[in-house]
Amino acid sequence: MATITEHGARCGIGALSTALGLPTATYYRHQKTFMTSDAEQRATPRATPARALRPEERTQVLSVLHEPRFLDLAPAEVYATLLDEGTYHCSERTMYRVLAAQDEARERRAQRRHPIYTAPELLATAPNQLWSWDITKLKGPVTWSWYHLYVLLDVFSRYVVGWMIAPRESAALAERLIAKSCERQGIRRGQLTLHADRGSSMTSKPVALLLADLGVTKTHSRPHVSNDNPFSEAQFKTLKYRPDFPERFGSIEHARAHGADFFGWYNTEHRHSGLGLHTPFDVHFGLAEAKRAHRAVVLAAAYAATPERFVRRPPTPALLPTAAWINPPKLLSASSEDVVQ
Repeated sequence: MATITEHGARCGIGALSTALGLPTATYYRHQKTFMTSDAEQRATPRATPARALRPEERTQVLSVLHEPRFLDLAPAEVYATLLDEGTYHCSERTMYRVLAAQDEARERRAQRRHPIYTAPELLATAPNQLWSWDITKLKGPVTWSWYHLYVLLDVFSRYVVGWMIAPRESAALAERLIAKSCERQGIRRGQLTLHADRGSSMTSKPVALLLADLGVTKTHSRPHVSNDNPFSEAQFKTLKYRPDFPERFGSIEHARAHGADFFGWYNTEHRHSGLGLHTPFDVHFGLAEAKRAHRAVVLAAAYAATPERFVRRPPTPALLPTAAWINPPKLLSASSEDVVQ
């Protein structure tokens, strides 16, 4: 057995490897590396195995793999097909090596590249600057029957500026609702941005042409991203989670009557937490500031009467929103009290 000598002491390679916790092969591998210089190793090319394909054979294999009938097939299927035809060029593994050498060991067909969609960053600082709209289904009287609810919502005030219940989803109906709502609100060219998801009605040509005629900018959510249209989704949740929301509607007249009651309550009675507990109607038509001042007077009187009940500071009414964002920029502080998300 080989030994290591140092200061007259002799120690076997096996015993030394055991003491160091290393396999003996590690010692011999490093010993061989020290004995052979790096330059010598680089200067000695690896010999080509005798069984390797010749250059012309590799070219032939690559041309076979490039045949139109094989473009959709994996090398394993190409290999089997050729065998069935009585042809053998090389093994399946060699086909993979030939493709890898050409950087083709992947899908070889032309692939469609989907565009990268950026998140829409939309800001409203006053009513009638940014609307969102969507369509939701309401269950009809029997299974697989539906009514379609169209809702246009002002993002800043949460005021429903237009709604409609129809027996079907139609771009023409959506076009009519948008036109009437813009006329009712007195929308001027270049004033409004209308945001929606990518439903067929939202992306339809009639709606796009109408918005162009009205001078309304249109934006869309990213594909398969539900939180790019959060205000409409939240409004639908408020509708469907109300205690009086029926499991099914007996008729379209029933659905429209329920919608009239709900949207009347939502616009004029519902105190919205994102609006400083004011109604959408008050914020949309500029009445909220006066009502907040009135609340401040009431709270000041309550504090003057019983200050001991307010431990930290005199009470103040909730702040009114000054901005509403769809996807605020990342640099914007999400904790700011004057930003409504």
